[in-house]
Amino acid sequence: MQESQNLFDKGKFFLGCNWWASHAGTNMWHDWREDVVDEDVRAIKAAGIDVMRVFPLWSDFQPLRMHHADRPRELRLREDPLPNTDAGRAGVDEIMVERFDKLCDIAEKYGVKLIVGLVTGWMSGRMYAPEAFLGRDLIKDPEVVSWQIRFVKYMVRRFKSRSAIASWDLGNECNVMGASFGVDRHSTYLWASTITNAIKSEDNTRLVISGMHGTLPDEASPWNSRDLGEILDVLCTHPYPIFTPHCNTDPINEMKSILHATAESSFYSDMSKKPCFIEEIGTLGPMISSEAVAGDYIRASAFSAWAHGLYGFVWWCAHEQSHLSHTPYDWNSVERELGFMRADRSPKPVLISMSEMSRFADSFKYGSLPERIKDVTVIITNGIDSWAVAYGSFMLAKQAGLDVNFIHWRDDLPESDVYMLPSLSTDKSIPRSLYIALEEKVRQGATLYISIDDALLSPFASLTGLKLNTRCKRNSPDYATVDGAKLLFDSSFKLNYETNGARTLLSLDDGTPAVTEYALGRGRVIFVSAPLEARAGVRAGVISGSFATPYYKIYEMLGLRSKNKCAASSDECVGITEHIVSETERILTILNHRPIEKTVNITLCSGYEFNESFDVHGKTEIIKTESGFTCTIKHNTGFVVSIKKK
Repeated sequence: MQESQNLFDKGKFFLGCNWWASHAGTNMWHDWREDVVDEDVRAIKAAGIDVMRVFPLWSDFQPLRMHHADRPRELRLREDPLPNTDAGRAGVDEIMVERFDKLCDIAEKYGVKLIVGLVTGWMSGRMYAPEAFLGRDLIKDPEVVSWQIRFVKYMVRRFKSRSAIASWDLGNECNVMGASFGVDRHSTYLWASTITNAIKSEDNTRLVISGMHGTLPDEASPWNSRDLGEILDVLCTHPYPIFTPHCNTDPINEMKSILHATAESSFYSDMSKKPCFIEEIGTLGPMISSEAVAGDYIRASAFSAWAHGLYGFVWWCAHEQSHLSHTPYDWNSVERELGFMRADRSPKPVLISMSEMSRFADSFKYGSLPERIKDVTVIITNGIDSWAVAYGSFMLAKQAGLDVNFIHWRDDLPESDVYMLPSLSTDKSIPRSLYIALEEKVRQGATLYISIDDALLSPFASLTGLKLNTRCKRNSPDYATVDGAKLLFDSSFKLNYETNGARTLLSLDDGTPAVTEYALGRGRVIFVSAPLEARAGVRAGVISGSFATPYYKIYEMLGLRSKNKCAASSDECVGITEHIVSETERILTILNHRPIEKTVNITLCSGYEFNESFDVHGKTEIIKTESGFTCTIKHNTGFVVSIKKK
């Protein structure tokens, strides 16, 4: 999709796949068949997929074996002494290197770019460390890490001249390699820095990717996304619903699942201050969804990723592996039917959806998509389930027509019309300095939104205009009614409080204030007595479907929308992102997150009108109206509109 070596040019978007040779999977390096590899890459490129993530399997490329006498005596290359060569001193098998060289030849022949996962000791549920290091701490053991450095430096030095290689990646999910040894945040910071520096000492022209799955900004997270942002150039997500907390809840083609990859990647990028892309995504087989539904899921997820400014979207993986009898395929059912191609290399619906998205991104009239307008700043505080709260905030905001910018509570406050402190918990949620900074922003005219679970806030009365009388452990839920819909309010503790300057906007059914507004200086403070965002992030069926809980209506009621936006959707499950092209033109991306066709009114602010549309997956029906336009959008489908000043 782009000829430059850098896959992470701002506003660009690439489609890719993770790849193991179709005949052998992880055994491909010692069961090498160049003809199969050639045909695999040719078929991938022919489908419009221009990027492959590939893995020089650590145990094959650095096959170190410790030979023992009465004690460990000598590291050898399997049975042979280490040759006095560049490869030998790095413990690297030159036959494997020649095969990787052939892969680069083939990729260059077809114009495919490679992301290379270097320290691939973990793959698909099996450990592939060199024999000499099995059972040892692969992250903290100094001897192990010293050989990782030698391996990485050799591979980068040997292949940095190959034009097919677009980026280096630390390795596949290296945060799993140290899991059984109880790694801590300091040791992982040191390991990631060491391997990154080893790569950059040999090649400082390419960006280095984390390759991790599941990193969080929490103080206690051993693989911390903020730390990785200090070290690496690019972060990534591997957003599999069944492996990501709180995501294995709704059908794969419903809004919560569609937004998972985008929300997680946006969260990581904002927390780390680095680009992020979806490095592995998949449904993990036919027990999650049918092939047709998987295609719908990817059609919507890839469009959402592009619309929100992510850099790429990479499927796991290219080919079926159900014919393979070796481990990990013998062990793990979720590793067998993951290909976007069948055994005969015919495309599944997933690949058809990705190919259409690839063609659209290549031919997009504007080249790159300008950054989207963000309405609210969501502050991720201490003592919460940060991912649950971020996920819920992202989805509720999207339903209310808002776009969020996440910041960590240690970050400086950016300029914003709205600041959100969602689902606060514990007495350590907010340091005094943050209170002071937020109060000053409110006095200058900003809105501060606070929702709580069991937080102990200080100050409380002077910030919210509320007086707390008692607090007790909740033994039954409360409800509030908005537009005829009953909303569950079930914080861990029930607060008995009264207004003391604040205005009640919504009451619980028992009359207790549920949502209040307090004027402070030129701004206001909104208080919500339940952790709406955490509940939306964790629970099934809250966001969309027949039994959805419309918490987003509270956001709508509060009028949090930015004055900078020009477009609004009449349907909470049809989301819009808005991008400024010039003083007279804007781009709207419009996505139907649900598995049913939707007819929606898009209202434009005064002075703007529909200009033209761009379809990704077939024709969308559009009728201009006095206030904007009406569109009929197929299930799980997105399209793009240009609007201009009249």
